[in-house]
Amino acid sequence: MARAPRLIRSSESPKSSKKTAPLTLDDYLRKILTARVYDVAIETELKPAKSLSRRLGNQVFLKREDTQPVFSFKLRGAYNKMSKLTPAQLKRGVICASAGNHAQGVALGAARLGTRAVIVMPVTTPQVKVDAVKALGGEAVLVGESYSDAYQHALKLEKEGGLVFVHPFDDPDVIAGQGTVAMEILRQHPGPIDAVFVAIGGGGLISGVAAYIKAVRPEIKVIGVQMVDSDAMVRSVRAGKRVTLSDVGLFSDGTAVKLVGEETLRLVRKHVDDFVVVDTDAVCAAIKDVFQDTRSIVEPAGALGVAAIKQYAARHKARGQTYVSILCGANMNFDRLRFVAERAEVGEQREALFAVTIPEERGSFKRFCALVSPPGSTRQVTEFNYRISDSSSAQIFVGLTTAQGGESKKIAAQFKRQGFAALDLTGDELAKTHIRHMVGGRSDLARDERLFRFTFPERPGALMTFLDSMHAEWNISLFHYRNQGADYGRILVGLQVPKKDSGALRSFLDGLGYPYTDETSNPVYRLFLR
Repeated sequence: MARAPRLIRSSESPKSSKKTAPLTLDDYLRKILTARVYDVAIETELKPAKSLSRRLGNQVFLKREDTQPVFSFKLRGAYNKMSKLTPAQLKRGVICASAGNHAQGVALGAARLGTRAVIVMPVTTPQVKVDAVKALGGEAVLVGESYSDAYQHALKLEKEGGLVFVHPFDDPDVIAGQGTVAMEILRQHPGPIDAVFVAIGGGGLISGVAAYIKAVRPEIKVIGVQMVDSDAMVRSVRAGKRVTLSDVGLFSDGTAVKLVGEETLRLVRKHVDDFVVVDTDAVCAAIKDVFQDTRSIVEPAGALGVAAIKQYAARHKARGQTYVSILCGANMNFDRLRFVAERAEVGEQREALFAVTIPEERGSFKRFCALVSPPGSTRQVTEFNYRISDSSSAQIFVGLTTAQGGESKKIAAQFKRQGFAALDLTGDELAKTHIRHMVGGRSDLARDERLFRFTFPERPGALMTFLDSMHAEWNISLFHYRNQGADYGRILVGLQVPKKDSGALRSFLDGLGYPYTDETSNPVYRLFLR
């Protein structure tokens, strides 16, 4: 997206009534330089991302705000604001609305300043953030499905309890506290920087970063990053006014904001050079990128900048540039890692998904498997789902590792040349989210079926060893496999074996050498698959 027009001039007043005239860059520079943040925050490392830099052909640095005491930059702005409260205000206590990270900053700041903290969070807030707030002495109140819902309830509690509201982004003192991140970046890397990539929720972090950079090093581009389903700032900049989203995606809960701030929008429109919008798969891949370079796991919002750098560099065919991504948080529920790992391969275009039609005849399954991963090939099968359903043809859902983006089309064409009709599902959300888990069901054609659960060694050739050892007259009626990253694979196989071959089946299973369990009598199998 091209740089937004600067529709607000320096002589114009923002809608906020807090000041009769907007703060200038010089005003913000002074506020950032005098911000009180290091009572609770640390100066975080600016770490080279060596592996990512090699892959992109550009120098990438990671600003490690994920290593703050509350695993997020948010304590900077929260504490800077709270440190300016009078003793009378501190005695009354503070309240905030937050998707989780600001909440922890306020709770920690309140504990340091000896005041009460009431924290209103959406019910969708990861439990790790809720628990952290309580551990820091904050009073957690869960209301609504987004930050905006929590914000409205917090305003109500503010009036009822006489508390002092600490805004997570639309406050000059909060913005100034966040701006100290940029102050550290420029001090830590005085050499050339082409662009700094900043995740945007309500806009507090990017407003502070942009204000400092444009006051000190205006040649450095500031690039804002939002999720495709939580892009309130991008839409607001385009519209020239604040736009309220009817709904927001919750994968990146730290940036799930329906309405950005008045002051943050003013600053972003004036000082942010460009925007990048990323999707869930790209963020999952970026989380993996960060892990490979730091051995740390950031939350989705923390990986937005890295996802954007990859997209931005590819779009501009950039080489030899210097980019900085702010890893703004690392508060993620552990159970979300399952989803991240599932989608990261697709997000970095290292996994391709296909629906392949093969003849329902003996030997075709083995011929297809040999084509998928021929001897000497580095390509690996990541998923294989099949259930007999037609007497003439079979539909197989298959996932394969790829060496580079765009390879799925070439693989699909290769399948077709070998007589296997193939549909490329790599970009199909329905396939990635649901259908891959639903292949199968009952089949009238699965006569004489025996069901076995195997533990295969996760190495090339294991499946072909199984197929080569199997009796030529037996038929595979069901096959389910998904690579889970372990050193062994769990595979479910349905074999159509006549009763007269029971002895031969036992010999086959014992001679195979793979641990197995006969699940033919399992009631779950009989309920859903027989």
